[in-house]
Amino acid sequence: METVDKVDMIKNHGLTASENLEKFLKRIEAKNDDINAFLEVRGEEAIKRAEEIDARIASGKETGKLAGLVIGVKSNINVEDFNVSAASKTLENYTGSYDATVIRRIKEEDGIIIGMTNMDEFAAGSSTETSFFGPTDNPAAPGRIPGGSSGGSAAAVAAGMCDLALGSDTGGSIRNPASHCGVMGFKPTYGAVSRQGLLDLAMSFDQIGPLAADVSGISLALDVISGYDPADPTTLDSSPDLEVERELKGLRVGVVREFLEVTDEAIDEVIQGKLGAMEDEGAEIVELEFGYIDLCLPTYYLINYVEFFSATRKYDGRKYGHRIEDVCGPEVLRRIHMGSYISQKELSGKYYKRALQARSLIRREITGLLSNVDMIAGPTVPKLPHTLGEELEPMEMYAYDVLTVIANLAGIPAASIPAGDVGGVPVGLQLQAKPGDDGMILSAMREIASL
Repeated sequence: METVDKVDMIKNHGLTASENLEKFLKRIEAKNDDINAFLEVRGEEAIKRAEEIDARIASGKETGKLAGLVIGVKSNINVEDFNVSAASKTLENYTGSYDATVIRRIKEEDGIIIGMTNMDEFAAGSSTETSFFGPTDNPAAPGRIPGGSSGGSAAAVAAGMCDLALGSDTGGSIRNPASHCGVMGFKPTYGAVSRQGLLDLAMSFDQIGPLAADVSGISLALDVISGYDPADPTTLDSSPDLEVERELKGLRVGVVREFLEVTDEAIDEVIQGKLGAMEDEGAEIVELEFGYIDLCLPTYYLINYVEFFSATRKYDGRKYGHRIEDVCGPEVLRRIHMGSYISQKELSGKYYKRALQARSLIRREITGLLSNVDMIAGPTVPKLPHTLGEELEPMEMYAYDVLTVIANLAGIPAASIPAGDVGGVPVGLQLQAKPGDDGMILSAMREIASL
């Protein structure tokens, strides 16, 4: 059922907020021990919130856009009185003392926060296996990773444990697990959504965004959380127009040859099938070339290392939590050490400054490609999710991100929508557009979802 229809049902008493919540609480109780999507669930508080919403509806009082919808939140986003651990032993006992801007806006629109979802430790990973609290299983492909770092949020939506979930996307951390779990995920234009209250992985890349089972849920969540925030100087003065209505007929869709070349053949076949269906509906497929595909991952990770190292200097064990280097996992420690090394004065020009130059080059190239098309479409992730516990070398893990880091490097909006499956394992189609064209992507997602 479409999320907006559910809001209407709740407001019109076809379904009460309490009934909606009860259904999800039962699913969490039945499934979460096996899936490990939620690290913390606050059922009693959620029940009180639902009862308040039902009472207001019954008395004819106005309610918000999210009235009665149940929402999971990635554990690196501050929610007052919830455990904001970032899935790390470093912050295992840290309780949020305030609401992030996105959380405040959700509460103002009567969304019900049900709990905090699992993730890669401090968002450092692409599989949700680096969590101190154990990995998350993939409900859509049991025994395989759900992707990361927002794997818990994607798994919660895929398993029917909540209506919507929030994630954060630094280099694909919303779109990657959305693809693997067969749900929808959206990374907004950089600055469209406030980052205030988010625990940074890399501040110049990070964006908070939604995951949902349908386009209406994505659109509704974006409508609520987007907009200027005086507490975050990176937010844009005006929100992107989300009410774009555009048919596939006449839409110029760019397909980058190099994106398909780095993608496994079975996934490529699924993507080609979806592109063919779009073409049958009148979309114009335009072949494009991108000469910097090999530059994207090293550029992204060099900047990521430096910014992550800077962000973690506050976790020294004095104000809250443990000293991060004493308790963190190997991937977090690897990034701290690499960031520390690259940040040295005598090396910053050799690595970090060159990475910033490369970023500008990539951004110009992608902007140029998008100037001739309405959007770019292709695979979200170039390979299928591996089995839980399978050991991968760091560069093998990083390779999951080769097609998603580009949007973060360029600051453009991007989304993943289910395209099909390979042997029952979901495959996502990624859509990328010009900065501010978030509504264009949403419009295309609605059309593609009906194919």
